[in-house]
Amino acid sequence: MSVDPFQRIPANQAEPLVGHHAVRGDQALVSAVRAQAGAQADELLASLDDLGLEAGTADTREHGMLANEHGPVLRTVDRFGHRIDEVDFHPSWHHMLTRGIAHGLGATAWTSDEPLPHLRRAAGYVAWTPLEPGHGCPMTMTYAAVPALRADDALAKEWTDGLASRTYDFGLREPHGKAGLLAGMGMTEKQGGSDVRTNVTRADRQSDGSYRLTGHKWFTSAPMNDLFLVLAQAPDGLSCFLLPRICPDGSRNPVHIVRLKDKLGNRSNASTELDFHGAYAQRLGDEGKGVRTIIEMVAATRLDCVLGSASLMRRAVAEASWHVSQRAAFGATLLDQPAMTNVIADLALDSEAATHLALRLARAVEQPHDEHEMALRRMALPLAKFWVCKRTPTVTVEAMECLGGNGYAEESGMPLLVRESPLNSIWEGSGNVNALDLLRVLAKSPDAVQAWRAEVGRAAGSHAALDTAVADVLNDLVGAARDLEAAQGQARSLTSRMAVLLQAALLVQHSTSEVADAFVASRIAGEWDGVHGTLPASADIRAIARRALPA
Repeated sequence: MSVDPFQRIPANQAEPLVGHHAVRGDQALVSAVRAQAGAQADELLASLDDLGLEAGTADTREHGMLANEHGPVLRTVDRFGHRIDEVDFHPSWHHMLTRGIAHGLGATAWTSDEPLPHLRRAAGYVAWTPLEPGHGCPMTMTYAAVPALRADDALAKEWTDGLASRTYDFGLREPHGKAGLLAGMGMTEKQGGSDVRTNVTRADRQSDGSYRLTGHKWFTSAPMNDLFLVLAQAPDGLSCFLLPRICPDGSRNPVHIVRLKDKLGNRSNASTELDFHGAYAQRLGDEGKGVRTIIEMVAATRLDCVLGSASLMRRAVAEASWHVSQRAAFGATLLDQPAMTNVIADLALDSEAATHLALRLARAVEQPHDEHEMALRRMALPLAKFWVCKRTPTVTVEAMECLGGNGYAEESGMPLLVRESPLNSIWEGSGNVNALDLLRVLAKSPDAVQAWRAEVGRAAGSHAALDTAVADVLNDLVGAARDLEAAQGQARSLTSRMAVLLQAALLVQHSTSEVADAFVASRIAGEWDGVHGTLPASADIRAIARRALPA
């Protein structure tokens, strides 16, 4: 009997990262949950067991890959030529949304009586969405719509329960007869982008109090959602409107999908250009106060940008550490070779710092009337959105490299993470927008500076380099407040430093000494060359790298 010679060659291939608990098996995520949940942490983590187990299955991983392999398809008309403006999705897209909504990742937190529902959702979002980031978009917008709807009690009562449902009910039908609803948003137009003051979409007031919208939106995702919050020019200025896909009389609102965007990443999610042809809408908030009204939605979506970027980093580092723990070269497992150990440890620092900052912001949502939490949210959201989202492409690309050629292959899942990685830095305000927003907060909300100072002050005395860096930033903030126009050129630098110092303070308080010491030494004290894998000799890279390995 002949023997296949290839059977004698050790495979030396890593097994896929499946069969693990995506919440409890992630030490940094559990650490961040415990830091923010305190005595309620055990109950909160138990409530995420089903999600964590399902997120770790091969089946969920496969659905995520299939949803990206088979993108959405636009159908503007039916076979008789009637306008329908619908988008078809692969069954795996529907599977991921069905399960994500069932796990409470939509707007459920706003009506839930669970302990710390927003923190619970945030942790679940980090564990679940990197498997298929595109379907996170409609869940995010649905979550974010609820606080904006509260500008009108009647509209909030009409729509909140449907948005908070744990049931995904796809299709354009009369919304109040559906088991669950999804929301979207439309702000930007082709001539203005982030400068929504230049919007030209017109809102004509009707005798019954409704409005008819005529114009366009340049970038509106998830067009099959049931309702959208949009901006348009009313007689008294830029205003916010609730626009349903199905009108109260059961007819289809004249919202035409011009095309689907051909995007770098987020390919499972349909992002569209829309034209409004006298589309029915109801005003949300006062005329002329559109930005003030929709800003609550923007704040919530920015939080999910931070959570989404943290989730991509967590998944990328998990995949990389898992691979190198099983792959051998030059006589030893890669994870145990100092050069690779340093890379994994360094990546893990960025990822864990992002996770702690993201969950700290989610915790602030739990106390909407607490002055410190409100002020911290105003200051920390733009700096976290700027910094965490900026770090994500660097982390995902380096993590992909840890897998070598295997990581560059689509079937590894790493290219999906890399393509997704720049998105959150662009969506809901690019880097400059968020850095300049920080300056606006500095000008209008001195209490926000004090909130940031109080947060970083909780780590005072732990590291001399940290104390010195905080003092330097506070001094620069005084100078920036004196001349905001001159400070614009340094806005990105100031935003970055404030974000890193806040991350350091959180790690000092809530992570291991190995993680906190290495983060301060590298990111603040300057014992780092700016490239992953250059942690100083003082860092316990083995302990940090082992902490990043999925359990």
